[in-house]
Amino acid sequence: MKEPIQTANAQQPGSMPYSQAIRVGDVIYVAGQGPIDPVTDELVGDTLEHQARRALDNVAAILEAAGAKLSDVVKVTVLLGEGVDFGAFNVIYKEYFTEPYPARTISPSPMGFMVQIDAIAHLT
Repeated sequence: MKEPIQTANAQQPGSMPYSQAIRVGDVIYVAGQGPIDPVTDELVGDTLEHQARRALDNVAAILEAAGAKLSDVVKVTVLLGEGVDFGAFNVIYKEYFTEPYPARTISPSPMGFMVQIDAIAHLT
C-alpha cells in the first residue's frame, strides 16, 4: 500500500502533481528537493553551499516525517546546475551522509538552480 508523506518542514508541492515522498512498506521514495525554503516557498541563496544545504535539509525533513533518517538512505540522485563545483558539492554532501555512502547518480540540471536531490531510503 502506498502512503504519502507530507511535512511543512520541506519544499511544498503546491499545485504540482506530486507527493513529497511515498512510503511502500519499508521503503521511502523522496521526490526531488531543490533549494526551496519551506516557509517562504522561495529559492534560497545564490551559493552552492546555501542551495545544497537547503536541498539536503528538505530531504532530511521528509525522511524524518516518514520515520527515517539520512543514514537509512540507500540511493541518491543529484542534479547539479551547469558550472557547479563537483568537489565543493562533495564536501557538503559528506557532512550529511557517512560511510557506507548511498549509491549515487549525478546528472546535469536545467532547472535554474544549482542542485536538486532525490533519495530512496530503506527502514531496517
